[in-house]
Amino acid sequence: MKDVASQAGVGLKTVSRVVNGEPGVTPETERRVQQAIEALGFRRNDSARVLRKGRTATVGLVLEDLADPFYGPLNRAVEEVARAHGALLINGSSAEDPDRERELALALCARRVDGLIVIPAGDDHRYLEPEMRAGVSTVFVDRPAGRIDADVVLSDSFGGARNGVAHLIAGGHRRIGFIGDQPHIHTVAERLRGYRAAMSDAGLPVAQSWVSLGSTAPERVAAAAAAMLTGPDPVTAVFAGNNRVTVTVVRVLAGHGRPVALVGFDDFELADLLRPGVTVVAQDPAALGRVATDRLFQRLAGADLTPCRIELSTRLIARGSGELPPSD
Repeated sequence: MKDVASQAGVGLKTVSRVVNGEPGVTPETERRVQQAIEALGFRRNDSARVLRKGRTATVGLVLEDLADPFYGPLNRAVEEVARAHGALLINGSSAEDPDRERELALALCARRVDGLIVIPAGDDHRYLEPEMRAGVSTVFVDRPAGRIDADVVLSDSFGGARNGVAHLIAGGHRRIGFIGDQPHIHTVAERLRGYRAAMSDAGLPVAQSWVSLGSTAPERVAAAAAAMLTGPDPVTAVFAGNNRVTVTVVRVLAGHGRPVALVGFDDFELADLLRPGVTVVAQDPAALGRVATDRLFQRLAGADLTPCRIELSTRLIARGSGELPPSD
C-alpha cells in the first residue's frame, strides 16, 4: 500500500478507501490509485484485514450432494447473493451423513466464515450453539435444525404432496403408491404425511404395499415400483417423493404393459420433453437459496431477529403423466 500511495501521490488512507470501496475520494484521485494498483500488481491482504476487522467476508454452505440437480440452482442463488454483498462462498457435500455434516460445518467455522447455510443431514445441531453464540450467523434450508432454535427456509412439502395426490384422485385413481427417500428425512416425512392426508380426505384406504421408503438407489426404487405394479392389488398411479425417485419410476413405467399415472415431487430437466410429459409438484430451489442468504445477511448486518420458519409454496405443473386415467 505504501508503494501504491507513493506512485499515486496520495496518502495511505486514500489507498485504503479506494481498495475497500469507501467514499470520500474524488474520481480523479481514484483513477490515479487504480492505475498505480494495476501497474504494481497490488492485491489486498485479506488475512491482515480479518485480524483488523474480525470478518472474513466468506459464507459456508453445507449441501447434501452437489451432484444432485436440485442443489445446483440453490447453490448458484446463494453464491449470487453472497457476491452482491462482497462475500465469497465455500461449499461442501455432507452425503446425507450427520457426522460429515458436523465435520464440514465445524471446519468452516474454524476458518472463521461469517455465516453458515446448512441443509441438515442430522437431527441434532446443538454442536453449533457455541459457534452461533460466538457470532457465526446460521440459517438452515430445506429441513429444520434439530434441537436448537434457528432460522429455516423450507418448501411446503406437506401441502405440495397433498395437492399432487389430490390431483391423481381427481383423475379417478383410488390405488396410489408412494415411493420416497429415507423416512428420517424431514421432507420425506412431510411428503408422506401429505400423501396420507390426501387419501384420507378422499376416504381412501392406504395398503401397506402401496408405500415404500428407503434409499433412492435405482435398484431399490425400481424393485419397489415393480412390486406395486404387479402385486395382487396393483396401483394405477404413483406419487414419487423426489426427482431421483421420479426418474427411476419413469424408466420402470416405460417398460410396463399398461399406462400408469405418475406425479413427482421436484421438477427435473427434460421432464417436459418425455411422452407423456411428467407432471410434477415443483418447488423453487433458487428461491430457497435467495431467501435463506438474504436472511443470513440481515443477521450479519446486525438485525435483531427472532429465529423463524419461512415456508415457500409449491406449484403443480400438469404435463400429461399425472392426467392418465386408471387402466382398470
